[in-house]
Amino acid sequence: MAMTEGGRKGRPTKGRSNPIDGYVGSRVRLRRTMLGMSQEKLAGAIGLTFQQVQKYERGANRIGASRLYELSRVLGVPISFFFEDLPAETARLAATAAAPGLAEERAPFATDPLNRRESLELIRAYYRIRDPYVRKRLFELTKALAKQDAGAPAAEGPAPED
Repeated sequence: MAMTEGGRKGRPTKGRSNPIDGYVGSRVRLRRTMLGMSQEKLAGAIGLTFQQVQKYERGANRIGASRLYELSRVLGVPISFFFEDLPAETARLAATAAAPGLAEERAPFATDPLNRRESLELIRAYYRIRDPYVRKRLFELTKALAKQDAGAPAAEGPAPED
């Protein structure tokens, strides 16, 4: 592993987190929110404080292998869930995190639409629909509206709240 400015192997300089830590944390938040679970409840299930869960979800603290295993068990997903759909740009930035001088400016966490409250609420509401036929029809309607709207000019007015 390459040495960083801080002298530690493979870890970014103090104050900077690896982009993958942020992505994994966002996936923890996504799943927790989809389940309607509070940070306090998740923290209690894995023997932590809710502040530590907050730090994990923001990517401020790394999640160790054993903790990731616990999270996958409590959240009911395989460990691979936390890495699914990892953007190529995030992987590229993570590869250069060991050499901070070579890394480009990182995209803000908030640009990922899955991290918006509106998206999480929509996903939770969608999965509360018990009838699979109704759920499938809603999914098809949403895709059709998005396709139709892709070519239309943007609507005027306030954006939905996050």
